[in-house]
Amino acid sequence: MKNLLPGLRKFNQEVFPKKQELFESLAQGQTPHTLMIACSDSRLDPNLVTQTQPGEIFLIRNAGNIVPPYGAASSGEEATIEFAVAGLKVGNIVVCGHSKCGAMAALAQQPNMDKLPSLKRWLGHAEATRRRLEGSPRLDDLTEVVGENVLVQIANLKTHPAVSAALAQDKLKIYAWVYNFENGEVFVYDTEHNEYVPSHRISEEHIDATKFSL
Repeated sequence: MKNLLPGLRKFNQEVFPKKQELFESLAQGQTPHTLMIACSDSRLDPNLVTQTQPGEIFLIRNAGNIVPPYGAASSGEEATIEFAVAGLKVGNIVVCGHSKCGAMAALAQQPNMDKLPSLKRWLGHAEATRRRLEGSPRLDDLTEVVGENVLVQIANLKTHPAVSAALAQDKLKIYAWVYNFENGEVFVYDTEHNEYVPSHRISEEHIDATKFSL
């Protein structure tokens, strides 16, 4: 707590007054444009990376940025996705992985996890990632595992009724990102060429080349 209290004071005394009008408007309700599903890793700050303000991004965070298939588990992810898409009407969903992901390293290397039984069960929702890469040298490359897992989780995401309905009505766009800690670059999946490309190479005119269809 000693590390947190000074920050609370600074927020209350310096930050909040400068953005008081924004926070007062948010007190009336939220209209986020994007649902982001990201890893819990403390090194990733979605609002910092995207330079967005409070109220813009509705956020789900968990180990491995995992989306269980619809009905596979009674989870907060399922309820939150439904609320974001059917309730808040977000227009975008971003599934964001990151470099040096410990959850994906555990998935690929399968260490003894007897002391982490809940995490072991949770990673079962990403087992399709491992199966896709089994027998390939890509399984030994954590960057490849992270990127493939994002694609697997998007496939799972599309099994959710609220998501599939919004996609069918062309009211929702889904994107795959991987954030690189080392250089701050975000790699965006290009669905036309089936590869991740640096975000700075994606122009506004070509952003649709990075969205996933139903």
